[in-house]
Parts: sequence; C-alpha cells; structure tokens
Amino acid sequence: MTRRDGLKGALGAAALATLAACGGGDDDKGSGNGASSGASGGDVVANGTEPQNPLVPTNTNEVGGGRLLDSLWAGLVFYKADGTPENDLADSIETTDAQNYTIKIKSGQKFSDGSAVTAKSFVDAWNYGALGTNAQLSSYFFEPIAGYPEVQADPPTAQTMSGLKVVDDTTFTVALLQPESDFPLRLGYSAFYPLPDTAYTDIKAYGENPVGNGPYKLKETGAWQHNVRIDFVKNDGYDGPRKAQNDSLAFVFYETYDAAYSDLQSGNLDVLDNIPSSALATYQDDLGDGAVNQPAAIFQSFCIPEGLAGFGGEEGKLRRQAFSYAFDRAQICKTIFNDTRTPAKDFSSPVIAGYSETVEGNEVLSLDAAKAKQLWEQANAIAPWNGSTFTIAYNVDGDHQAWVDAVTAAIRQVLGIQAEGKPYPTFAQIRTEITNRTISGAFRTGWQADYPGLYNFLAPIYATGAGSNDGDYTNPAFDELLKKASGTTDQDAANKILQQAQTILFADLPVIPLWYSNASGGFDKGAKNVQFGWNSVPLYYQITKS
Repeated sequence: MTRRDGLKGALGAAALATLAACGGGDDDKGSGNGASSGASGGDVVANGTEPQNPLVPTNTNEVGGGRLLDSLWAGLVFYKADGTPENDLADSIETTDAQNYTIKIKSGQKFSDGSAVTAKSFVDAWNYGALGTNAQLSSYFFEPIAGYPEVQADPPTAQTMSGLKVVDDTTFTVALLQPESDFPLRLGYSAFYPLPDTAYTDIKAYGENPVGNGPYKLKETGAWQHNVRIDFVKNDGYDGPRKAQNDSLAFVFYETYDAAYSDLQSGNLDVLDNIPSSALATYQDDLGDGAVNQPAAIFQSFCIPEGLAGFGGEEGKLRRQAFSYAFDRAQICKTIFNDTRTPAKDFSSPVIAGYSETVEGNEVLSLDAAKAKQLWEQANAIAPWNGSTFTIAYNVDGDHQAWVDAVTAAIRQVLGIQAEGKPYPTFAQIRTEITNRTISGAFRTGWQADYPGLYNFLAPIYATGAGSNDGDYTNPAFDELLKKASGTTDQDAANKILQQAQTILFADLPVIPLWYSNASGGFDKGAKNVQFGWNSVPLYYQITKS
C-alpha cells in the first residue's frame, strides 16, 4: 500500500484557487527514552511498521515510511483532516492555463540542520527523484513535467528536467507536458518534498538519519532502531500550520496489531491506527470515547502478476474473473471485519470525488459461484490449469491472515483447486520481494491515497510502467484514457473519463478489488486532540498528553 476522510474536497480548478489564495497560512510510555525539551505537550507514542527503504522522500511509497516522512518534512501544501489542501511552505501556486505554474515559497524556511530551504531545494529534489539512473520508486510522479522523458531514457539524454526553472531563492516555475487538472492537489505528496544539499553526498546514509524541514526531527543520530522504533522530537525551527503541539513523537514497530492493541489497553501506547481483527467486535466497547471508526481513502485488493503462469492473455482474464466471482465480499466485511470495511464497487474509495457504484463491469465483484466455475472452465479450454497451488502472499504484521484464509477457502470450494495463504513476517519483507519481482504468486495489495483525487487511485498503480504497478499491467487504451483525463481541466469531466477507464480495469482485473477500509483505530484516555485524517492517518502533530 502506498500512502499512502470523508471528503469531497477542493479539486482541479477549485484547488488552484484555494492554493493561490492561501497564505502560509509525560513519560515516553514503555520506552524510557522519550526526552522532551518541555512538558507542555507531552511525549506521544504511536504504532508504526518498519519502512521498506531508507527515508528518502522519492524512494518511499509505502505507509510505514510514509507517515515518518510526513512528520519529518513539510511540503508546498498539506492536507487538512477532510482532505482539503492548504499551503504549507508555499506562499502561492499560480497558473492561468493548468500547464505552466509559478510557485513561490515562504522566505526564511530552514531544514532541521539550520540550512536554508530554497526554491532550488525543491527543484534539485524533484530532478533527483525523476532521473532514471537514480531508480526512485516515486519517479512516476514527475512524469507530467516537461523533460521527464529525457531524464528517464536509457541512458538519460538529460540530467535535469527542462520544465523546472529556479527564478530566485523563493521562486521556481514548472512547465508541464500538457494541462493537468489536479497538479496542485498532488503537491502535498511526499515525492514533492525538498532535500538539503547534504543529502546527495551519500543518499543512502542520509536516509538512515534524514534531515527534513517539518514539525519533527530525529531525536539524535541513530534514533531509527530498525525493526524496533524511531524517535522524533519537536523541530522548533518549523513555524508552519502543522507545528507540533507535543514535545516528542515515537513510532514503535510492532510485529502484530494484537500486540499493539494490548499496549494501547495497558497504557503503553497513545494512539493506534488499526484495530486487529481479533478485537473488532469489542474495541468500541473496550475503548469507549477512544474508539475511532470513520471512512478513509483506502482501497484493498490482491494482485495476480501478469507474468504468473496460467494468468497471461485471455486465459488470465478469465481466471481472474473466476476468482473475483468466487467469494463473498459482504460476508467477509461483516464476519471478519465487523463492518469496518465496505465491499468494493470500483477501484477508488467512497470518500473521493468521482467515486461511482455503477461503473460498467463491476458485477464481477459479486458472489456468483456458477459464473466463477463457467469462467474457470473457459480458461481451461484455452490451456488446462497446471495443478499448482494458488497462493496469496500477505504480511503477518498487517493482520491479513483471516481474510486471506476466507478468500482462499472460497476459491478451493468453488473452483476445486488448491489455494492457500503464504505468510511473510513483515511488510518490509513482502514489499522487497514485490519490488524486486521475486515473489512467486499472488499477493495482497492496497492503496492509501497520496492525495485526495480519483486519478491517484488509477494512474500510479495501473498505468504502464507506473511506480506502484506491482503486477506489471499494461493496456494502451487505459493509458490513453488516463492521459485524456489528466488533460481535462474540468474535474467533473475528467472524473467521467476516469470512470470509463475503470471499465477496462474491470475487464482485465490487474488486481482483484476487495473492499474499502475504514479508519478503525483508537487512543488512550490520556491522549487529547486526536483526529484521524482523510487517509486514515492520525494527525500526530495535534496530539497532546494530559
């Protein structure tokens, strides 16, 4: 899942107007090492997961690392709890044609090491992220910028994108290859964060002890204890709209959500962003006013890679459709998740503008055992099933076993083949195999939106060559509709095109849609001002301790 609630937030032209107008607009529980410079806001402890990679903004596209980046960095804009964009470092983002932008940042901004944040800090970071030889996971986000094809060529024919120009210390311009209706809305995503000059000397070492410009900074060199925890303290040099109200913030990397929930109940954890399935039936009674259950921009699925034996071409389409018809999403949402999930109707989320329950082809998301068997036999007529066991890989620290067991049991019963889950101990381990294309079967996937727009649920995951296209899906007709939508400046019209693009996804099923996740979490009675955002992530900087 990248990073990646209830909103119908400012999109497209509305976002342009909003962003152009906005100005700048206790003890460390269970740890013993949460020092703070003051006692006013307390020391907050939250759950987390070990990041897949060193903490470099353009090379982090999963939630474990993403929440850390968002605490350590400030971008041009940020997203309020309902998903509405508001300026952070940006003083203004202006355009007259949705293709050429002038961006001014606030003067006097600094990284946590005291160095200046300038227009060049953004331009250099974006160019680093886009350059193909740097192999950054989020390079796809720079694709709209003029010069991107040249820096992505093999070998690159340019080292920097021609569409980025530094005007002065606080101003830079961005020229896009075509109008992009929601480009300003994207600028709160971590791929667009700035970097200090020191980062490029040894980017991997920098990622182990990153220097950002946000509400927090590392407590000290080596504050990231891999697979254990990471400790932040308030960055007094940040003076933006997300100024930390607490004194320190620690993320503890739990092996399971059951362990985290136990710590929450015993007072060793202040806020938990996901309730384990074992507690879903009781947590609202257990936690009382500390229980959270609200819609979020999270889409869950499982992916069957294009190159997996038996799943290529027309045969693969038929087998994917058979799997999708073979299990009952509504029953799983009720019996396993206690209605903290909603069965999928499309490839996005109900809290996103452009969501639709009536996209053509979405009947494939309903239970129909007879149809599933029929499609499976049609696939066998093309090429007999090879008899191997179908597996769905999942990470144990993410509490996925129950639904994987339910889905594979249904596949066994309906289709008469062997199917089972394949557990991985940690999210980082499964993501590494997925990224390296060494995983040997299907695998669970999910998408926590980077920014509140329908395009974000489609392009980064299913466009040919996209950074989060884990199954290597490609369809030129789908790509063409994405391009058409992104060049449509009227957001409602663009969303209609994106719904049309989803009809292609329902025919091909590059992933099997499952359900939309609610933000189901909780917080300790001593934690105050706890609010979960549009993407299910708590607004950590707001939390205080009594």
